[in-house]
Amino acid sequence: MLKLIRNVRGKDIFFFLLVILCVVSQVYLDLKLPEFMSNIVREVVTNGKLSSVLYLGAKMLGCALGSGVLAVITGYFIAIITSNMAYNIRTKVYKKIQSFSPNEFKEFSTASLITRTTNDITQIQQTTAISIQVLIKSPVLAIWAILKITNINISWSITTAVAVGVLILTISVIMAVTIKKFKKMQKLTDDVNRKTRENLTGIRVIRAFNAEKFQEERFEKTNEELTSNNLFVHRVMSILSPMISLVMNFMNLAIYWIGAYLVDKASPLNFEKVNLLSNMMVFTSYAMQIILSFMMLTMIFIMLPRAQVCASRVNEVLYKKNSIVYGNVLADNNSKTSIEYKNVCFKYPNAEEYVLKDISFKAEAGQTVAFIGSTGSGKSTLINLIPRFYDATSGEILIDGVNILDYDKKSLNNKLGYVSQRAILFKGSVKDNITMGESENGKPNDLDVENALKISQAKEFVDKFPNGVDSMIAQGGTNVSGGQKQRLSIARALSRNPEILIFDDSFSALDYKTDLLIRNELKKNKFAIKLVVAQRIGTIKDADKIIVLDNGTIVGMGTHKELLKSCKVYQEIAESQLSKEELDNA
Repeated sequence: MLKLIRNVRGKDIFFFLLVILCVVSQVYLDLKLPEFMSNIVREVVTNGKLSSVLYLGAKMLGCALGSGVLAVITGYFIAIITSNMAYNIRTKVYKKIQSFSPNEFKEFSTASLITRTTNDITQIQQTTAISIQVLIKSPVLAIWAILKITNINISWSITTAVAVGVLILTISVIMAVTIKKFKKMQKLTDDVNRKTRENLTGIRVIRAFNAEKFQEERFEKTNEELTSNNLFVHRVMSILSPMISLVMNFMNLAIYWIGAYLVDKASPLNFEKVNLLSNMMVFTSYAMQIILSFMMLTMIFIMLPRAQVCASRVNEVLYKKNSIVYGNVLADNNSKTSIEYKNVCFKYPNAEEYVLKDISFKAEAGQTVAFIGSTGSGKSTLINLIPRFYDATSGEILIDGVNILDYDKKSLNNKLGYVSQRAILFKGSVKDNITMGESENGKPNDLDVENALKISQAKEFVDKFPNGVDSMIAQGGTNVSGGQKQRLSIARALSRNPEILIFDDSFSALDYKTDLLIRNELKKNKFAIKLVVAQRIGTIKDADKIIVLDNGTIVGMGTHKELLKSCKVYQEIAESQLSKEELDNA
């Protein structure tokens, strides 16, 4: 928690000092009320002047109103402090998550990261908001009230001390019982989040297979576990409120019983009995203030364990060491682009077998290099090393003669136009989806968007939209077809005018005609290197260089015609996809 509280910055520190001043002033006014009450009792019994009573009552009312106003001001400033703190933490967590590689995402899981960014930070904010006021007010109130009652009566003081001791013992036992359950609560919240997210994402598959009941049972199991955990915590915590009420009532009863005994034993002089009654009222009020301060601390003890767990989870994200570290070399945009793999090997973290083994090839500006092979042969993994989703286990990848590990992150990404295997669209307009992010020349302009739509063959259907490029795309692109999503994803990469275009099986949802038209347009680009992963030979047969992968190794490299003669794996793929006539013509 202390690490996260450091996120309070600038003017919020000034607000915090104002909160301290307001709280101390509020305690002072609250503790003045019993004194006025005692004076009113003495005034009524001794003098009986209505004007004096009204004057003291007005002072008492003024203190109460002043305390209320200070409480509102305190709450206002605390809301500002904690809201800004939560904003800063959430921003830092989001930026940190943006820097994660797939390795870190696998470690935390998407569902857990969402919970940490939302629910966990909200818990921290709520606990901090209450803690700031309570942790300042309760000690000041308790100590000040104790000093006020110290010399009044030893028997009443002992009674109050016993009541406080019982409360502390009760709180300690309850916290010891519930602390483990609080830790478990957040993990179960992660599970509920994950299962809900899976069900919403896969709703079409669930309905297609009539698997609603199966998924409901899975969700029900996790939901029941979270519910039973929460019920246990709240049932144990429910003991606290009646216990506090019981202790307070018994303390009042004991004070009045002792007071009655003392009044009975007092001398018959009226002023001595009046003094005892007055002191008893004052002592009771102060004793209630002491118990009240412990009640407020109890609220913190209830919330703190869960907030502490949440803070630990947030800190795990913030202080997670990134597995991908960038250099500081800036790209040379005037050099002729080239990319070269030198004896690259790769295996996933904690895996024993290599996914890629001794990969070496080179591509020059304007060339198209294609990758083909059976499922699991390492095609996507090979090209995903370029944008550094993972780093090679051994060997090196050079762009313009510089190892990609040495490039500044922005410089490296500015060179790349990446089209993922799964087309991803975001909620917003067509134009927003294409122009997202910045290249070295800033955001793509309208002309860049227009050219990208033409090359990707997306212009024909975008122009038919009601508002053209300003038409809205639903979250996940659910209001466009799979082929349209792929074409818009390709347009997004092209609009940046990158030096290296990476297509990770990005033509699979396109018909042959559209596939051919896009490839013909891409051929006209003599500046960029095109790296294409594909399953269809028809997509890559015109490539300048085709690399055939099998079990993570290169088993063939050359043109379509050369590989048909020299590579057995490529021949088998060709025979499964092309007719005899097409093979003979090749």
